[in-house]
Amino acid sequence: MSDDTQQPIVVKRIKKGGAASHGGAWKIAYADFVTAMMAFFLLMWLLGSTAQGDLEGIADHFQNPLKLSLQGGSGVGDSSSIIQGGGEDLSRSVGQVKRGDVADRRTLSIDAAVGRERLPPEDQDAEARELRQERSRLLDLKGKIEAIIEADPALRPFKEQILMDITLEGLRIQLVDEQNRPMFQTGGATLRPYTRDLLRAIGRALNDVPNRVSLSGHTDSAPYAGGELGFSNWELSSMRANASRRELLGGGLEPGKVARVVGLSDTVHLNRDNPLDPANRRISIIVMNKRTDEAIRAEGAAVEFGAEEAAAGTLPLSPGGNGMAR
Repeated sequence: MSDDTQQPIVVKRIKKGGAASHGGAWKIAYADFVTAMMAFFLLMWLLGSTAQGDLEGIADHFQNPLKLSLQGGSGVGDSSSIIQGGGEDLSRSVGQVKRGDVADRRTLSIDAAVGRERLPPEDQDAEARELRQERSRLLDLKGKIEAIIEADPALRPFKEQILMDITLEGLRIQLVDEQNRPMFQTGGATLRPYTRDLLRAIGRALNDVPNRVSLSGHTDSAPYAGGELGFSNWELSSMRANASRRELLGGGLEPGKVARVVGLSDTVHLNRDNPLDPANRRISIIVMNKRTDEAIRAEGAAVEFGAEEAAAGTLPLSPGGNGMAR
C-alpha cells in the first residue's frame, strides 16, 4: 500500500478536569470554633488561677467604676491584678484586695442579713447543712401543731384561723380573727376561751424544738375615738401580744424561750387591699431560726452597749476627779 493512501492517526488526549471545589466556608467555621474553644479554656484557666479577692474586685470595678476616681486607691500596688480596684471596698482598705491575704484570712465583708463574718467555704457547707436540718425541724413542728389541732375536737373547728408557713425568719404561726369569731374581747386584750386553748396547745408543742420565739400583735386600721394621743391600736396590739405570751407560758412554754414581744398596731396588714379586714387582727408567733435569733441578740447587745456608753458620758464625775461616777 502506498504511503499516500494511509490515513493519518490522530491521538486525542483529553485532560480530565479536577473535582468541583467544595469551597472554603467550612475552614472558616472550623477556625472560628477552634478559636472559641481556645478562648473558653483560657478563660477557665484564668478564673481558676485568680484569687477570690481579685475576682470580687474586678466584678465590683465594673459595677461602680467611678468609685476609684472619687475616693482614690492604691490599685495594682497592692495586688497582682492589672485592673485597679474600684467600687465597693472589699478588705476594709482603699484599693484592690491583696492576693496573698485571701488564702490566709477570712473575708471581712459582713453578711447584711445577719451581721456576721463571711465564712470560708468549708464552714459555709457546714452552715448550709445546719440550716437544712433546722428547716426540717421547723417543718416537723408545723406538722405536729397541725396534727394536735386536728386531733382535738374542741380545737378542730378553729383550724382555719391558724396560718403557718416558713419564712426567712423561721416558722410563722398566725392566729387570725374571723368576721363572727374574734379572738379577743372587742377593744380589749381579754382572750376568748378557744383562743386560750389554741395558744396553750401551741405552747406545749413549742418545747419540742430548741428555738426561741418572737410574738407580735396586730390590729386593723379602725381608729380609736381618742386618736393617737390616747389609748390607740399601739397599746391594744401590745397588750394582746403580752396576753398571748402569758397563755403560751400557761400551756407549758419555757419562759426563757420568749425572745421578744411587740405590738405593731396596724402597720403590717395581712390583707393589704382591705385595712379593715378582720384577718388583720391577729397574733403572729415566729419560731425563729438561728440567723434571726442571732440578729436579735446582736441588736440587744448593741442597744445595751449604747446605753452604757451614754451613761458613761453623761454621769458627773466625783469631785476628787478619780474618774468614778457618783
